Amino acid sequence: MAMQESGEMYLETIYVLSQQSSTVRSIDVAEHLGYSKPSVSRAVGLLKKDGFLLMDEMGHLKLTESGEQKAKNIYERHTVLTRMFVNLGVDEETAAEDACRIEHYISDRSFNAIKAHMLQYGGKEEN
Repeated sequence: MAMQESGEMYLETIYVLSQQSSTVRSIDVAEHLGYSKPSVSRAVGLLKKDGFLLMDEMGHLKLTESGEQKAKNIYERHTVLTRMFVNLGVDEETAAEDACRIEHYISDRSFNAIKAHMLQYGGKEEN
């Protein structure tokens, strides 16, 4: 079953925050996304239930192996699509916003074609 866009946004956010800090808490996610604490708490519970996320006794969030892989894939889509739009002349802010919308809906086939094109004509691969 495919994950909903909101679940992907939470995973991506936790991944990005974990690259910036050794600890990530629900409040950090709420502040980053501008969501309420109850909304984040509900999403964290669902992601834990689905095996994408763990929470320790201190409330620190950690992606499971499958959660990290899913988050990395989403983040890669975001970065590649953003770079593509910027290369086409779109300003950085608009490019990132549009990439954020598209990353959840684009097919693997189309994304892989864009990624291959970007690698061929646009430089290095993003991770």
